[in-house]
Parts: sequence; C-alpha cells; structure tokens
Amino acid sequence: MNEPAPSFPGGSKSRVTRAGDAVRAGNPSVDDLVVIAEWRAAHRGVLNTFQSILRNRTRNREITVAQRHKRKRTIFDKLQRLPGMQLARMDDVAGCRLIFPSTPKLYEFRKQFHKARFRHRLRNEIDKYDYIKHPKSTGYRGVHDVYEYVNSIVGQNLRGLYVELQYRTLVQHAWATAVEVIGFITESQPKFQRGDGRYEAAMALASEILARAHEDSNGPFPDLSDREVVERFLRIDEEIGLLQMLRDLNAANKEVSTNRNAILLVSLSGQLEVRTFRDATEAIRVLFDLEQQRPEADIVLVRADTTDEVRLAFRNYFSDARDFIRLIEQGCGKLTGQPSV
Repeated sequence: MNEPAPSFPGGSKSRVTRAGDAVRAGNPSVDDLVVIAEWRAAHRGVLNTFQSILRNRTRNREITVAQRHKRKRTIFDKLQRLPGMQLARMDDVAGCRLIFPSTPKLYEFRKQFHKARFRHRLRNEIDKYDYIKHPKSTGYRGVHDVYEYVNSIVGQNLRGLYVELQYRTLVQHAWATAVEVIGFITESQPKFQRGDGRYEAAMALASEILARAHEDSNGPFPDLSDREVVERFLRIDEEIGLLQMLRDLNAANKEVSTNRNAILLVSLSGQLEVRTFRDATEAIRVLFDLEQQRPEADIVLVRADTTDEVRLAFRNYFSDARDFIRLIEQGCGKLTGQPSV
C-alpha cells in the first residue's frame, strides 16, 4: 500500500498564505504562527541542498558561499510593505549568498550554474533580477536568481519551496554591508527607503562612485559627471557625518568557532551576541525560542564553513564597514584626480 505524499510544510500553500494574511492584518492566531514556524523551518532542507551544490561547484575558487534564514521580523515586515505578497510565494526566505572577486567572474559562474543538471527549476528570466545592468534607485547592485525546489523522492515535502541565490562582487558586498550597518546604528533604513532621506541619497551616490571607480560600470546616476557625483556625496557626508560615523564603529571581535551553524543576535543597544551549534536542528529550535524571548532583537541564523567566511558574508552583524570606507576614499580620489578623502 502506497503511503500518501508528505504535505506541504504548514499544511498547504493556501494555509500558509492565510497565516501570512492574518499577520498582515495584525491578528494572527496561535495556529497561524505555528503554521508559519513549520513553513520557515522547512526551508532549512532547501538551504542545505543548495549550499552543498554551490560548495561543490565553487571548490578551489575565489568565491565565498554562505547561507541565511530570513528573519521572522523581516518576513513580517515584508508582508506589511507589500500588500499583494502571498506568504507561500515569498521567494527569499531561504537565501544563499555568493561573493566574487570581480563582475566577470560573477557572470561566468552564473552562466555555468544555469547549465547545471539538477531537477530544481530556475523561476526567473535571466535579466529579471540583474541589478548590475540595471541598478536599483537605492544604489543596490548585484544579481539574484530564484529556484524552486523539486525532488521526486527525497524531500518530497519541500516541493514548491523557493531559494534565492544572491551574486555579489566584493565591491557590491561592501556597499550592501554599509547599508545594513546604517540600518543598525541609526533610525534610518536606506535599504527600504525609510527615515532620513539623506542617508539614502548618500548611499545611492556611493554606489555610483564604487561602480565607476572600481568596476568600470555605473550605478543609479549614469548621467552625472565624475566630479558631480563625488561633490554631491561629500556635501551630504559633511551634513550627516556618514563616513566618520562608520569609522568610529568598533568592529566586534567575535569568533564563530569551527561550528558551522551560528545565530547572530544584535540587541537594541547594538551589542552582538554569537551562539554556535554543530547540529542544525538544535540551531533552528534555539532560533525560534530566541525570537519569542527577544522580539526586540535582530536575530539571524547563518551557516558558513569558517569564521572568516561568516565575518565576510555577514559583516553587517559585526558592524564592519571598513572595506566600504576604504573603497569610497579610493574611489573619490580616483574620480577627481585628488588624494583620497
């Protein structure tokens, strides 16, 4: 007698979506939260599958690979920001990040990966999420792909879950890290176009500087001259003290140890706490417990093979914007023909 196929995590896609709608309306039941927790936890299997695939394909290459579980608070915030978003179709709950030394190497790897033979389906057109060719107005640059998990035997219950692959260069990653750090230490969120618009404007101009000076490319202001881009950035920086604020940060000296699963927790005071686990199931359990106990904190579960990989891929949690500062100083000097700022 054949056993029934495992059900979709949380019961069904429609049940997960209803739970998300209840969160958006501000009245989720206990059952709704249980459904969402089960659905979130199931993405761990998707992450592990794709991380294994990516590590095999990046072995002995200058590519950093890391994975992260989207934070509960970030999921709920996205539901509020995007009224038409169906939770079961949210495609970035599971995320793998790849960081490359250059843009050509990024595109070369991505092209090869698209030819890979596995069942999982690429859901987007090639250029749909190419924010290098078409930078966001915020200055974000990078490339995303969304894959749907497909497996006929093992992991049948994961069918229909998504994973987002983020491809960035070291320069693009330095910019994105600085944006996240600004979100931690100020009341502004340039990533989501919230708060003091000067931070958003400064970071958009910074993206243009980095693209031109270090990657022979453009950001969101291709029509401005080199000098005008730099002058506008420095004018705003003089008003808000962005670079000095980032310089003054003390990067946390935290070791992630040889354990591969790490919970990074940032309290309201900005203190970083790192907890590491060898067992992924235990890490998920503690993550969900901490989210209940510390709703005010910023908590994320990440995985990478070494301390250096975690610190590189998730530098925002270590308040480390040193690469951004260095690249901006070099870029301003290069574009104006002057010594670094």
